[in-house]
Amino acid sequence: MRWDLLFDDLEARLDQEHRDEERALALEEERLRLGRLTLRDRLDGLSREGGGDPTQHVRIELRGGHVIEVRPLAFGRDWMNAALRGRGVDGTGSEAAGGGRQCIVPLAAIAAVLPTRAQLEPSVAPAAAAPTRLAERIGMPFVLRDLSRRRTPVHLTTDDGRVHGTLDRVARDHLDLALHEPGTARRESEVRGYRIIPLERIILVAFA
Repeated sequence: MRWDLLFDDLEARLDQEHRDEERALALEEERLRLGRLTLRDRLDGLSREGGGDPTQHVRIELRGGHVIEVRPLAFGRDWMNAALRGRGVDGTGSEAAGGGRQCIVPLAAIAAVLPTRAQLEPSVAPAAAAPTRLAERIGMPFVLRDLSRRRTPVHLTTDDGRVHGTLDRVARDHLDLALHEPGTARRESEVRGYRIIPLERIILVAFA
């Protein structure tokens, strides 16, 4: 009888040690996963948590203290495409059902993400394994060139202020912006100046 009790006790100890080892391994794997998270991953987590719900927004503070409220839509290598809610740093526009103003936010321009308590946990939740999408490998100059090709008027916010116009061309590390009044097309008669702006100075590109 004593041998039976001894073996039962040893078996219970081994089971407990095995559970402790599995728990320690799981904790270490979670620490490693969290250690690999990027800011882009956190924002993507908030995007997934919204599940496409147009009411799901996140507040972001940009360089210079500008705060915007956006609904993340897509991510590239170094940028985020989002729907602007309410009046953004360009001072215009509001998100409407089925449309509204969008923006390109360089990830390097984000000074802080301002989540609610309810958004913290979803932002660190593991993402389901998925094939890498082409957009995730595209840099911001490519996206800006598309806006230039479409002749889309933009409100462009830089570290030094805000300007409105049309992107004439986008080079490797800078762009040419033809300045004109909001609501007017980019015609030579309407252009009141030009600016060559380093891409690293841009903190927000808003467009309809």
